[in-house]
Amino acid sequence: MDADYDARLTADGVTFDARDAALLATVDEAGSLNAAADSLGRSYARAHQRLTALEAAFGSLVERQRGGAGGGGSTLTDAARELLAAFERLEAGYERVAATEECVLDGTVTDRDGELATVETAAGPVRALTPPDTSDVEVSLRSDAVTLHAPAEAPSADATSARNRLSGTVMGVGTGDAVGRVTVDIGADDPLVAVVTTESVDRLALAAGREVVVSFKATATRATPR
Repeated sequence: MDADYDARLTADGVTFDARDAALLATVDEAGSLNAAADSLGRSYARAHQRLTALEAAFGSLVERQRGGAGGGGSTLTDAARELLAAFERLEAGYERVAATEECVLDGTVTDRDGELATVETAAGPVRALTPPDTSDVEVSLRSDAVTLHAPAEAPSADATSARNRLSGTVMGVGTGDAVGRVTVDIGADDPLVAVVTTESVDRLALAAGREVVVSFKATATRATPR
C-alpha cells in the first residue's frame, strides 16, 4: 500500500480533499452552490451530491435560503469554516515540511540514457535527471517525492512509473493530528524523511524497526554536480 502525501481529512469513511475545500470556499465567495458549481466548471447535481455526502460525515456545512425578496442563496456554517481552517493548516504543514526536508546522497554516475543517468550511491543505484558531462554528483530526495511501501506489497518496478527502489528500516515516527514524519535508514550518511498522513502510518504499521521499501520517480529526482 502507498503512504500518500496529499492533504486530506477523513470522518466516517468520507475524505475531504482539495476539491472539496475549493467547493466550500467558492460557495462562500459566490453566495450559492449553483454559482459555485458553475464557477468551478462542475455540474450542480454533482456538487449537490458531494455536499450531501460531506455533510453526512462532517455535519452541516452550508445554510441554504430559499428565493424570495432577498433572492435566496447559501452561506457557510461555523463548522464549514472550521473545517476549511483545519484543511488549510494541514496543507500549510505539508508545505513547510516538504520545503525543508530532504536526503542528499553522494554518488557517481555509472551509466547514461539521454538526460537520465544511473548514479551509484551508498543506498544503492538511483536513476535521476543529471546534467551532461558530470561524474561526481549529489542526488536530493525530497520528502514529498517518495512513497513508502510494505516490502511484501511494493509493486514491481515494471508496474509503476516510480522505478527507483531503496530498502530501508524505519528509525522513528512522529505524528501530529493528521501528519506523520517517518525517518528511514537507507544505508546512507543521512536518513531519508517521508511525510505521510497518520492514516498511512496506521495502515502500514510504521514503527521503529519496520522494514520498508522507498520508491520514487527518476523524472522527479535531480542530481547536481559536487
